[in-house]
Amino acid sequence: MKLPPRPLFAGAAVVALAVVGCSSAGQRPAGAGSRPAVSGTEAPPSAGSPTVASPASPSARPAGWTVATSAAAGGGMAALVAAARKEGTLNVIALPASWANYGAIIKRFTRLYGITVHSIAPGDRSQQEVAEIRRDAGTGRAADVLDVDMRAAVADRGLFAPYRVATWQSIPAGQKAPDGAWVQDYGGYMSVGYNSARFGTVTSLRQLLGRRFSRAVALDGNPAQANAALYGVMMANLALGGSPGRIAGGVAFFRELRAAGNFVSVPATTPLTIEAGSTPVVFNWDYLNTPAIVGQRARSWKVFIPRGGAVGEFQAQAINAGAPHPAAARLWEEFLYSQARRGGQNLWLEGGVRPVEQAAMIANRSIDAAASRKLPPAPPSAVFLTPGQAAHAAAYLHAHWARAVG
Repeated sequence: MKLPPRPLFAGAAVVALAVVGCSSAGQRPAGAGSRPAVSGTEAPPSAGSPTVASPASPSARPAGWTVATSAAAGGGMAALVAAARKEGTLNVIALPASWANYGAIIKRFTRLYGITVHSIAPGDRSQQEVAEIRRDAGTGRAADVLDVDMRAAVADRGLFAPYRVATWQSIPAGQKAPDGAWVQDYGGYMSVGYNSARFGTVTSLRQLLGRRFSRAVALDGNPAQANAALYGVMMANLALGGSPGRIAGGVAFFRELRAAGNFVSVPATTPLTIEAGSTPVVFNWDYLNTPAIVGQRARSWKVFIPRGGAVGEFQAQAINAGAPHPAAARLWEEFLYSQARRGGQNLWLEGGVRPVEQAAMIANRSIDAAASRKLPPAPPSAVFLTPGQAAHAAAYLHAHWARAVG
C-alpha cells in the first residue's frame, strides 16, 4: 500500500498546460557508503533534453557554484559534474524512500555520479525542512536541497538560491519562480474514482446526486482539516461554475449530497474502505485513485476529472542558499529535471506522480509511455490555487463545513 500523500499546497496562478494524452514518515533513503565506479560513457543528466542555458562567454570568468544560476554560468555541465564529484556528498531532507520513487531516484543519482546521499529526517514536513536549514545554517549538516509545498516555497524563497536547470523551457511559466528560486517538480490533479461495475459510466458530478449512489460518495478526510478533501470540494466548486477564490459552491454541492443520503463521512482511506465497499466513489488525487493503488481491477475501477473542475497541486524543489555542497545540489536538480529515460522526470512518473515537464516530454516523445498510461489522461488546462486562495478556502471550510454538511 502506498504511503498517504505528503501535504501539498499549490501556489501558482491559473495555468494552461498543453498536455496531449495521458498524463501524490517513511524509511530513510540509504546513501551509498562508498563511491561506485562511474562509467565514462554515461551522459550528463540533460543530454538529449531541451536546453536554454547558453555557454559562458569565453572571456567571462565562471561563477562559483555557491552563486551560479545555471550550469552554463558555472562553466558548463562537465564542470558541474566534476565539482559535485569533488564535493562527494549531498544532503537531502524529507524524502521517504517509498514516496514518489525517491528510493530509486537516490540510488540512480549515486550510481551515476558516485556521490553519497545523506538523508535527513525523511518524515519531516515542509516547515520542518525550512526550520532545519535555519538551525543548521553554516554547518555541513544542513540540507543542500529541499522538496517543499508551495506555501513554504513562496513564503521562504529568500532562503533559496536561484537556479535554472537545463530543461527550463520545458517547465510551464506558472510553475516556477522567474529566477528559479523554486520550481515545481511533481504532483497531480483531483479526480473521482468509482466502481463502474456497480454504477455504470459516470462523467458528471450531478450524476452522483442520483438514488443509485446512496451512501456511496466519500472524500479523503474532513475538508476543514485534510488538504486532499479541501481540494475535492474545490474540484466540485469549479466544475459547477465556481471560482478559485470562492469555494461556497462546492460546499453547497456536498450539502445536496448529504441531503440526498449519498455522502458518507467515512474517510476514503484507500484501498481499505474501497475494498470493504464503504466508499465505492472516492474524491482523491488521480495518482492515488488508480486501480493499482486502490486495489481494484482496471476493467471496473474508473477515474475521471469533471469538465471544468481540473485543479492541480505540485510540490517544489529549492536549493538552500547556504548549501554546504552547492555543486552537488545543482547537479541533483539537473538530474531531477532530466528527461532521459532514467532521469528524474521519468523516475517520478514511474513512482506514480506526474512530472512537471510531462507535456514537453509527451511532445518530444521522451516520456515513459507505459508509466504514463497508468495515470488518467491529464486535463488540457487546470487551476492551481495561489497560497491566498488556498488559505481563504481553508478558512471558509473551517467556518461553514460542519454546519452545512456535518
